[in-house]
Amino acid sequence: MQFGIFTVGDVTTDPTTGRAPSEHERIKAMLAIAQKAEEVGLDVFATGEHHNPPFVPSSPTTMLGYLAARTEKLILSTSTTLITTNDPVKIAEDFAMLQHVADGRVDLMMGRGNTGPVYPWFGKDIRDGIDLAIENYALLRRLWDEPVVTWKGKFRTPLQSFTSTPRPLDGVAPFVWHGSIRSPEIAEQAAYYGDGFFHNHIFWPASHTKQMVNLYRQRYAHYGHGTPEQAIVGLGGQVFMRKNSQDAVREFRPYFDNAPVYGHGPSLEEFTSQTPLTVGSPQEVIERTLSFREYVGDYQRQLFLMDHAGLPLKTVLEQLDLLGEEVVPVLRKEFANKRAANVPDAPTHATRVAAKAAASEGSTE
Repeated sequence: MQFGIFTVGDVTTDPTTGRAPSEHERIKAMLAIAQKAEEVGLDVFATGEHHNPPFVPSSPTTMLGYLAARTEKLILSTSTTLITTNDPVKIAEDFAMLQHVADGRVDLMMGRGNTGPVYPWFGKDIRDGIDLAIENYALLRRLWDEPVVTWKGKFRTPLQSFTSTPRPLDGVAPFVWHGSIRSPEIAEQAAYYGDGFFHNHIFWPASHTKQMVNLYRQRYAHYGHGTPEQAIVGLGGQVFMRKNSQDAVREFRPYFDNAPVYGHGPSLEEFTSQTPLTVGSPQEVIERTLSFREYVGDYQRQLFLMDHAGLPLKTVLEQLDLLGEEVVPVLRKEFANKRAANVPDAPTHATRVAAKAAASEGSTE
């Protein structure tokens, strides 16, 4: 099982000091956080993609390319790649290039995003969101899987005998997760292609997460990729920890109350009782995270949001120390002990290259 962090890259005023970082400071902080994630033994760093204030990660592959040179083991991912408004040809090229730069330590998560105005900024119509996601991804798969593509669709100009360069590293495209909070069509899309399904798992109660993941698992089996238990599932979540749970609640409350995502709605207590947000001691985070398995089954990837809502860099790095030293080692052990024998490991470039070679060898026997 893979453990890591994801960031949405918000530039938010610290409510305890009244100061907001500059864009430059926030970008540098995200880079420091990613490198700290590797230092404390996490597996994955994922960045969102946004094109509007107060967010800064408008160019994920630029950031991840830098991190490829600064890390050795960390899987570099997106927590959203906008399949709706990005050109699939550019996605194919950018992430294949990143694959080569990072020696395969790359995957990405397709999503429609949560900002309506982004559609017309890139010449699209939000009412076409689902159709764009379906058509663009179908083309992206062909661009990675086929050396020469001739194609015609509804939303972009046709392609005639087009080859996307560079070709995917070792002939294996980056692994794709399809991220969604509320759209069953995206779970269906992930299942159709045999890709991973990532449920953000921040805003909604466990019953909704269970419903979405179960839909994906059943449809994954329907399309012949394996049993429902063999489907590739990831979850998000947010935690804030201190050694003492009362200290965690007291320190995090002003950040929660003013957060762009959470603030000015239900209370912290209401939110932590009704959603997976966990604010407390490391042991409470361990117990809450282990409970996710009760309603989604065995899964392959758990990412935590650690740097949202104006938390200062020093605090985030302290959180990562707690996560890496006290939480993730226990989670690795406990999830492994509980895991059923037929559940696959989290996909990596090396395992997917080996699987392709084995399949090719089998087909020639």
